[in-house]
Formats: sequence, structure tokens, C-alpha cells
Amino acid sequence: MMTNVGFAALALSIVMAGLFGYGSVTAADQPPVRILAFGDSLTAGYGLDDLGNAFPAQLEKALEAKGYKVDVLPGGISGDTTTGGLNRIEWSLAEKPDAVIVELGGNDGLRAVDPGVTEKSLDGLVARIRQDDIPVLVAGMLAPPNLGRDYADRFGAIFPRVAKKHDALLYPFFLDGVAGDPSLNQADRIHPNPKGVKIIVEKILPSVEKLITQVQKKRGT
Repeated sequence: MMTNVGFAALALSIVMAGLFGYGSVTAADQPPVRILAFGDSLTAGYGLDDLGNAFPAQLEKALEAKGYKVDVLPGGISGDTTTGGLNRIEWSLAEKPDAVIVELGGNDGLRAVDPGVTEKSLDGLVARIRQDDIPVLVAGMLAPPNLGRDYADRFGAIFPRVAKKHDALLYPFFLDGVAGDPSLNQADRIHPNPKGVKIIVEKILPSVEKLITQVQKKRGT
């Protein structure tokens, strides 16, 4: 039979467990949030001498500096289109990401791909990711100005429409603050240099934090 002292000790241990989380999983015990940066040369780090300056690496460092426990997985292939992304997403999901940033469409615009084709591919790509209940951040892109206003309007409307359809987060323009600035781009005026990538990361960071919040809610943390 348990004595009064024994009851008191048991009660104290229950209180302490409630206060300090003994026997429970804390946020610190959770595995890193695995974020797949799925895209083209802009996420692959095209033209950069050190891939430590590429988008996935800089994003991971910026998130860790804010206290997040993350692994940002590089999933960029230079020259890839939305159709190419759709064709390889199954293989990329084998990495078991907790969330995906989709950065595709730039090469569709450069090649003047019919916006209807781009939308169909992006729609299928995001739908496949969401099929596994994985949170998605769609990074939008703008069409080259030489393709005309009609093309630009049709192209630009793709990204918010697909994001809304699949309940994904939207970052309107991946190159915001960087496009067109020679000091932030490489000699081709298309691909960002390390300083340009840093600005991209700074600007997209709040949206990525929202993505991480969605993962944490799924985990119950």
C-alpha cells in the first residue's frame, strides 16, 4: 500500500512532468523540417563558383540564424521547365520532404511556351505534391517584356491561380528586387550573383516561415 509520502512523491513527479515536459516530445526533439527547393537554374546555383552561395544553402543558413531546425534540399536543374518538373517530381518526392518550394516557369517564358501548357504542367506538379498533403510555396515568375502585354498577362496569372486552386502559399515573383539590376546579377543579366541570391532569400524568408509553420501544425508542435 502506498504511503502518504509515496502519494506526495507521485503527485510531485506528475506536476514536474507537466512543467518540464518529461516523457513528452518537445520542439527540440523534432527532426529538422526538410524543405525541397524544386526549380531550375535559379535554385541550382547556375554560374556560381561556390554552391554555398546558391539559394538552398543561403536559405538554410538564414533560417538557422532565426532559430529554425531545417534541411533545405537542393532540387534545381538548370534549363528545366514546368513540364520537366512535372516529369521528375515523383523521383524528387522520394527525398521525403516536409515542404516544397516550387520555383519553375522562367524557362517557359524565355522559350515563349504557350501559357496554357505552362499552367497545365504547373497545375499537375503542385497537385502531385499536395496529394501527399505536403505544404507548398509557389514562387511566381514574370514573362520577358519582349513577348508583349497579352502574353505577359496570361503568363503572370498562372502562378496565383494554381496556388489558390491547391491551397498553396504564393510568393509573387522569385526575382523581386533583383531582376534588372546589373550589380545583383551575373554577366548574363539573368542569373543572380551571391549578393542577388542573398536579397532573394531575405525577401522570400517570411513566406518560407509560413511554410514551416504549416509543417509544425501538421506535426502538432
